[in-house]
Amino acid sequence: MMITDGELAIAAARAGADVVLQKYGSALTRYDKSAGDFATSADLEAEQAIIDVLRAARPDDAVTGEESGRTGVPLTERMWLVDPLCGTRNFAARTMLVAVNVALRTGSETTAAASADPFSGEVFWTDGETAWVRHDGADEPLAPSPESRLVDVNLDPPFPNAPRFRAVDLLADPRFGGSFGPRVVSSTLAVAWVAAGRRAAYVTDGKLRDSVHFAAGIALCQAAGCVVTGLEGQPVHTGVGGLVVAADQETHAALLDLL
Repeated sequence: MMITDGELAIAAARAGADVVLQKYGSALTRYDKSAGDFATSADLEAEQAIIDVLRAARPDDAVTGEESGRTGVPLTERMWLVDPLCGTRNFAARTMLVAVNVALRTGSETTAAASADPFSGEVFWTDGETAWVRHDGADEPLAPSPESRLVDVNLDPPFPNAPRFRAVDLLADPRFGGSFGPRVVSSTLAVAWVAAGRRAAYVTDGKLRDSVHFAAGIALCQAAGCVVTGLEGQPVHTGVGGLVVAADQETHAALLDLL
């Protein structure tokens, strides 16, 4: 029986997470990518492990990896987006705040996705309709909640909407601090946490269409019932871009007012 796309996303993300966990704390070779940005040997090895799983099960699908680019069949509606280690700087500094993201884009829709936490052993996943977290072989439905009042803000550049929107301005706004608890995880693990009810919201700037970093997290939040828009409350991937993911309408409206 052929594995489903959802289960394949989980298997691929776990394969990458296993590599990341094994490499944690070891000497890492660094590869400069651009000013201030780098990959490590853990990124490259995790990406290859993920691609091996995808290729074995879906040889006719295309894959876009953060480190290796696009490979596979050139004309296909099925494209896997792979972020083998979101939070490379965290990982290189031996900080356990990272995610391994795998998402399947079919046409213009994300139809399966998984975001694995190598250190907790959790995999947040969706089949495009429902969203779950799997731990020790058991699935629990993801349930967004604003109760924590914790909001993660992405401080990583680029900031295409500056000076109109700058994450540091939001963090410095006393109204923001008066209503929410600012957090900076510096990994899209925090996006999955919104779907899971561990964060009230997440905010980032950027053009995120077909992003290997954000495709899985956005799909998880949409399937879990979060409010997902761009910075101006517009449909995600339109207008000025950016991302505001909130557990409920009230939190979302409060953040839009601040933005």
